[in-house]
Amino acid sequence: MKNKKVIGIDLGGTTAKIGILNQTGVIETSWSVGTDISNKGTHIVPNIIASINQKLADLKLTSADFLGIGMGSPGTVNREHGTVIGAYNLNWKTLQPIRELIEEGTGIPFFIDNDANVAALGEQWVGAGNKEANVAFITLGTGVGGGLIVDGNLIHGALDAAGEIGHITVEPNGYECTCGKKGCLEQYASATGVVCLARDMGYTYEGNSELKNKIEAEEFIDAKLVFDLAKTNDSLAVLVIDRFVYYLALALGNVANLLNPSTIILGGGVSKAGDFLAEKVRQAIQEFTFPTIRKVTKIKIAQLGNDAGMIGAASLVLNELEEVV
Repeated sequence: MKNKKVIGIDLGGTTAKIGILNQTGVIETSWSVGTDISNKGTHIVPNIIASINQKLADLKLTSADFLGIGMGSPGTVNREHGTVIGAYNLNWKTLQPIRELIEEGTGIPFFIDNDANVAALGEQWVGAGNKEANVAFITLGTGVGGGLIVDGNLIHGALDAAGEIGHITVEPNGYECTCGKKGCLEQYASATGVVCLARDMGYTYEGNSELKNKIEAEEFIDAKLVFDLAKTNDSLAVLVIDRFVYYLALALGNVANLLNPSTIILGGGVSKAGDFLAEKVRQAIQEFTFPTIRKVTKIKIAQLGNDAGMIGAASLVLNELEEVV
């Protein structure tokens, strides 16, 4: 059993990243398949199946060489039944019987979870989490997602909806969120949230600032630009990032107080700001954490990048089968 391999799939709106890994988390080969969302997304799973079968044939491997296939998927995932619904970026508006299709098409056992959860598993397994049993993972991208690992197990909740860190309220009556609430963290601490803060704060800022000049000139503004300018001490950019960090630290402080993770990992595109971001969060979170919690909670930047979901999906198989070595 220890010589058997696992397959991890990170399913996204543009591509599905697929990897063959050994049981220690080493990627032996990886590739990607375009996500064809036409015809209500009915081509997505068949294309993945065909690609896996072709790759196995090329490598002279069979289904008997594998413990299982794991997948991280957007949308509402039912782990027990292996289905997904409401993954609108995949054009999956109706129930998708993913497990049934993939097991039938490959002959390999299949396991599935939410994409943020499997990314958390990846970072906890061979990334910044360093195999620690209590880890909180937060993705700061177009939106804000999260995965929570307590005593070595993912927290799923009654409806598999646990870990929605992006919808913690950080500003009552604040920006409207796509979820219908107001003041969600996602509206302030995402890549789009940084830009919203910059524009709103820029309109009333009266100091000298390159960021303000760009806003007034209606030039393109993105999160990377704001962070880059903050690193050069642009006065408005510094204020914007400090406000961003305040909201992020407020939410993460509450997560830390509630769950007592040893490590909070910052992932997603915004985390490319690196230790500049991590150090600011380390300082700001002090205000919001219980003293005992404050002493033990580490803030780290994710290490696996785009491989986190694929690696975490593979670990999902090992966790489910209790074959972790």
